[in-house]
Amino acid sequence: MHELAFVFAGFFVGTIVGLTGVGGGSLMTPILIFFFGIKPYLAVGTDLLFAAFTKLGGTVKLARAKVIDWPVVVNLSAGSIPASLITLYLLHNVGATSTEVQKVMTTALGLALLLTAAATLYKVLRGKITPTTIAIGEETVAARPRHWGLPVLFGAIIGTMVTLTSVGAGAIGVTVLMILYPRLPLSRIVAADIAYAVPLTLVAGFGHASLGSVDWSMLAWLLLGSLPGIWVGSHLMSKTPERVIRSLLSVLLAYAGVKLIAL
Repeated sequence: MHELAFVFAGFFVGTIVGLTGVGGGSLMTPILIFFFGIKPYLAVGTDLLFAAFTKLGGTVKLARAKVIDWPVVVNLSAGSIPASLITLYLLHNVGATSTEVQKVMTTALGLALLLTAAATLYKVLRGKITPTTIAIGEETVAARPRHWGLPVLFGAIIGTMVTLTSVGAGAIGVTVLMILYPRLPLSRIVAADIAYAVPLTLVAGFGHASLGSVDWSMLAWLLLGSLPGIWVGSHLMSKTPERVIRSLLSVLLAYAGVKLIAL
């Protein structure tokens, strides 16, 4: 019975991701904790690989379309991957299942969800931006950050957050990229965000797996539901009021964030 529920949860999250682009981690991890009673460390570890596999297909598609600015991905990864490895090392030494670590995870997850809710609402209030194109010869300039060190710094912050909570590489990542790369068109910002999330979630996910923090059976059932869900969501995107869905999502994420902090 649980298997069918996991498939349905995967399909639900996949559909929302396909509709809005909001990261699956901000939805899946709270669902696993609140509705299925999964321990935070197992929910986070399993969801990291869930995110990696679901975003991998999108990255391949975007790479073939040549819309990924790889220097942006490299700059962020230079901060996020080392930060993820350091966080995993600390979790290994302290113990991912200890009460103190569980409390840190739930509090950090709650804060990450509140930030995601704020980022999602910001995108609603800003309105839908028509993707622009980069003029010939301006690609290098557009892919240049405000300061070379900022992507590494913010990448490290997001890497730590993602490894602890599985949340942060979606709406928060897009918002950070919009600030760091103001000349980069939104469509290319989203593409870079999806691409850099894959190596980060793979490193963090397999790191958690080495700590015994991944339920492989649950992961398989979630993926079984999410992949068709993403396909359905992406096809319904043009037929649904995106701003209404994003507004409701931001409220739901904020509610889940407050609940997790209060645990």
